[in-house]
Amino acid sequence: MKPFLRQQLARYADRLGELEFLLSRQDIMSDMAQFLLLSREHTEVAAVAGRWARCLQRESDLAAAQDMLKDTSDDADMTALAQEEIDSANAELQQLEAELQRMLLPKDPDDARPAFVEIRAGTGGDESALFAADLARMYLRYCDRKGWKHEIISESASELGGYKELVLRIEGDHVYGALKFESGGHRVQRVPVTETQGRIHTSACTIAVLAEPDEAEAIKINPADLRIDTYRASGAGGQHINKTDSAVRITHLPTGIVAECQDGRSQHSNKAQALKVLTARIQEKDRSERAAKDAAERKSLVGSGDRSDRIRTYNFPQGRLTDHRINLTLYKLLSIMEGDLDDVIHALQAHEAASQLAALELNA
Repeated sequence: MKPFLRQQLARYADRLGELEFLLSRQDIMSDMAQFLLLSREHTEVAAVAGRWARCLQRESDLAAAQDMLKDTSDDADMTALAQEEIDSANAELQQLEAELQRMLLPKDPDDARPAFVEIRAGTGGDESALFAADLARMYLRYCDRKGWKHEIISESASELGGYKELVLRIEGDHVYGALKFESGGHRVQRVPVTETQGRIHTSACTIAVLAEPDEAEAIKINPADLRIDTYRASGAGGQHINKTDSAVRITHLPTGIVAECQDGRSQHSNKAQALKVLTARIQEKDRSERAAKDAAERKSLVGSGDRSDRIRTYNFPQGRLTDHRINLTLYKLLSIMEGDLDDVIHALQAHEAASQLAALELNA
């Protein structure tokens, strides 16, 4: 294990002692907010300190077994026993080191939040809108595989059955943490259904993944900064939406950011959802600006959230998906389009973890 990691982990043992002392103080116990804050930190620190203590114990076991191996070279049974312990300790130490590295990485508090996934057709006309529908289907199939709930917040359909724009809300276990790397430009290369001469065309869509704000921590928006418009919804939804102006569009005047919702059955529910989307977009704007500064320092593309980046290419003639940020190429495009996204998402998460670990070492 690298020295800087050992130094970081040793601090957790020290901090655990400090927290246990603080939590035993009467003034802390009488302040419920402070007590809960320190209790949560104690739980996290104790988990790391416990794994670190186990790691030190196994290192001691390994050293003892190696000494035994040297001293019992003429005893076959003892040699076999020592070698078995060496193999066991090495295997567990490798696992512990990987666990501890993950535990040391900075955590994004939004990773566990639900997410809004915005899909917009870009260059390519009707083919781009059809590709937007294919991407939406891919994400919805992935949601079904993960057992996540999903709903359409707003949609703007194209004439051929695609989407000019679609906004989904997805809720489940660590949704934002899994999907946040999908933000960016997605390019497709294939023969469109509208192509009569069999030529391959290139078109594109943009995707933005936004963490749904925590109501307790969401930015406060001044109602005077909002313009709220109602209108008659269009598209699927039954007769109800054609009879009432239930759809809602909210504009944040200082930034010009707009959010709308038309899928709910009432103007009240649509207003509430549109306000959530608007808040998420404003917070994402702040997040993107911070990420851009971080990216300039770290020169890291993953997680930058820059929607102008071409992050991925879907090449149908070759059955190939390429993620350009991490030079990942997979020849399983059809299964990916059916929602088999785990290989892609896990690779992006691993790349981010490696980048964070490198930054941690640099700043140690």
